[in-house]
This record gives sequence, structure tokens and C-alpha cells, in this order.
Amino acid sequence: MHETACDTSAQLLDQVRAALDSGIHLDIRGGQSKTWLGRAVEGQVLDTRAHQGIVNYDPTELIITARAGTPLRVLEATLAEYGQCLPCEPPHHGPGATVGGMVAAGLSGPRRPWAGSVRDFVLGTRVINGHAQHLRFGAEVMKNVAGYDVSRLMAGSFGCLGLITEVSLKVLPKPRAVANLRLEVDLPGAMQRLAEWGRQPLPISAACHDGSALHLRLEGGEGSVHAARDRLGCETVEPGFWEGLKEHRLAFFADPRPLWRLSVPAIAAPLDLPGEQLVDWGGAQRWLKSDAEPQRIRHVVGQAGGHATCFSGGDSPFHPLPEGLLRYHRQLKTRLDPQGIFNPGRLYKEL
Repeated sequence: MHETACDTSAQLLDQVRAALDSGIHLDIRGGQSKTWLGRAVEGQVLDTRAHQGIVNYDPTELIITARAGTPLRVLEATLAEYGQCLPCEPPHHGPGATVGGMVAAGLSGPRRPWAGSVRDFVLGTRVINGHAQHLRFGAEVMKNVAGYDVSRLMAGSFGCLGLITEVSLKVLPKPRAVANLRLEVDLPGAMQRLAEWGRQPLPISAACHDGSALHLRLEGGEGSVHAARDRLGCETVEPGFWEGLKEHRLAFFADPRPLWRLSVPAIAAPLDLPGEQLVDWGGAQRWLKSDAEPQRIRHVVGQAGGHATCFSGGDSPFHPLPEGLLRYHRQLKTRLDPQGIFNPGRLYKEL
């Protein structure tokens, strides 16, 4: 799968300059596959989709560089031709997902606790900042004078710090062997087994409890995967569960109640909250469908040492920041986007 390469960075830079001159805000958009996550932005639309193409790809070096508007499906198909992949399994949440949006949202799939997050695989970026400068950051050229690793700061920034125009990513070979397993066990029993298995050299790359059964994925060399599968003694099932989980296509996600992502320590006890829960990432990520008040949900999750994000929108979808941390966010925003033109309020109304 290939696309028509097109470098529109000059036009994007002109639009940023014009916004600075006129004092207007910019609403950065790619494929709009994740516009539901975060607060609404009021501003002139800045569309990145025309700025696309694989700039450089060296399979032997395990590095790929692509423009921000490149469809994520195209990048993944290019990697697949050489037996490689993005280890963090970023979700698409729609056919229009782009590479820039993948980094800006910073969302990772089921393999994240074992392989790393989107941020961990960002090597470098090109960014248009709030001074209308088109800069390159990361290992390839320079370190930011402010002392920040700007490339990785872009992961999960939702466009609030600048306009990503290009990304260099570390990739890895696809696993040689995969086994998908299922074990009928309750949640406490599943958590106990995962704690035991975590101390053993087992090639686990995903673990999720759906309320009635524990789903496992084993990945690695054929010998290690087959040996672990035989050792664990679980039922072997088809692989579709993990794609459904990553893209929120499981029956659990069809529940009309608000969807919450709860990030807690993997060893945290079951959370006392009304609604249905699906436990992912070996316990570290818990999806909740509930009509409970946001304050209650965040209080319970905070008591467990975590934070909660509402994936169903609202005025405050992201967990409120402590005053000290909010101050650092403001300072960073001021440094990179002094006039506040990029996606104002998308993360927090104060930013």
C-alpha cells in the first residue's frame, strides 16, 4: 500500500505565520479519528493530511521517517512488507488515522507494558513552533536549548505545543511466532497468576481479563512460544480479540454508558466502582463503563495511585493536574507557543 508523497510544510508554515500575525487560534486536524478525546477547540482548521509520504525507511537500521499526514495504515503496510511493525500497537480508531495524530494522541495498544509506549519509539521530529520556526529535534540533529526532549514531549501533547510535520520512529521485526490463549478464571485468580508468571521467563506480550476469562498473547521465537503455551495449559483461541480490544470493537465498548480509562499500578486491588470493568495491560489499564460521577471515579482511582481519563468527552476529560505540575505545563506551553495559538484548551482549559 503506497500513497502520493507531498511536502506541504511551506504552506503549513505560512498558515502558522498568518495566525500569529492576526492573533487567531489554530485547530490542528489530521484524519479526525480521535477528535472525541479531549476538549473542543475553537479556531481556524489547520489540516495536515496533504502533508504526507514516507521520507526515509531503512529496514536494516529499523528506522522509518514519515510526514505527519501520512495515513497510519500506509506506514504499517510499508513496515509489513519487510516483516516489521510498530511495537506499541497504536490504535487507529478510524480509517483516517495519521502518523502525526498517532504521536499527538500518544495512545498505545495491548503490548505497551511489555514493549513500550509511542513515546518510547519516537527518535526525532520536525515541528513548527509558536515562533513560526520549522525546527528539527531529536537524535538526528540537535537538542532543544530549553533542555527538553521536545520530540518525546510531542507524544500525548494533542497538538498543544506545536505542529508536528515529520516523525522518525524506531521499529522492530514482527514476532516469529504468536499464540493466543484463554483461561476461565475470575479476576483475583487472574491477577495472582499474572504476578506469578511475571517472575518467570515467559514471552507474554498482552494480558487482559474480560470479566470472566483471562486472555493472553505469547510472542517470540517458535520454541519459546510453543514451550510457554504447553506450560500454561490454556485454551488456544483465534487472534481477533486483541484487534477488537485495541480498536474498541469488543462488545464491552458497545455499552452506551460513558467510557473511562483508568491508569493504576498493575498490582492495585479491584476498584470499588459501579459499572463494568475490563482489565488490560496485566492490570495497569482498566476500562470502565459507568454512570458514576466523575469526582467519585477520580477519587477512587487517585486513592489507588492512578488517574482517570474520560473517553466520552466532557469539559474535563483528563485527570486534573496538581498545581505544581500545571505550573510546569504552563511554562512549557509559554516557551514553545507563547501566543497560545495551537489547540488552546484541548488538554486543559488553562492551556
